[in-house]
Amino acid sequence: MGVVSSRDAFFEAGLDALSELGYGGLKLAEVCQRLGVTTGSFYHYFSNWSSYTQQLVAHWQEGTTIQVIAAVQAEPDPRRRIDRLIEAGLTLPHSAESAIRVWGAIDPAVREVQAAVDRQRFDVVCESALQILHDQRQAELFAAWAVYLLVGYEQAILPPDTSGLRWIVGQLLESLDSGRFGSVPRDE
Repeated sequence: MGVVSSRDAFFEAGLDALSELGYGGLKLAEVCQRLGVTTGSFYHYFSNWSSYTQQLVAHWQEGTTIQVIAAVQAEPDPRRRIDRLIEAGLTLPHSAESAIRVWGAIDPAVREVQAAVDRQRFDVVCESALQILHDQRQAELFAAWAVYLLVGYEQAILPPDTSGLRWIVGQLLESLDSGRFGSVPRDE
């Protein structure tokens, strides 16, 4: 058995296990086996399994949301910012995201992080859409559509269809560009 050089390796192995095996497959033995290490190596980095899983979810949030948002915020053009956000959403590890949602249904702490991630993603899309649409309700609806689309994709028990998802997202973006959101009723 080898030695793992970083905590991040344990986090990546955990996310891979979630992606491939679902929440039920996230086990200490599985994570260590994927890395070819003993549990002693694990305990060199983490005091216990609970500490690891809390840090794993925080690592996931940091890598798939906080860093992505920070990177796209540098884009001054709101339409290009939305394109970059959508592209990031299309390339998320959807199987891991889905497993984390299952986990969140069982664990309130994970649910809290998942809700924060959803809110952060919604807010950044909404802020960008508002700069284009100049109407809060239209921007909120656009952001909800985008988030629901990607969350629904990761929840679906269908074969992955990235090209189909890209086409659907293209339709969403086209509706943003064409002004179709101007028909959103203001009182709903």
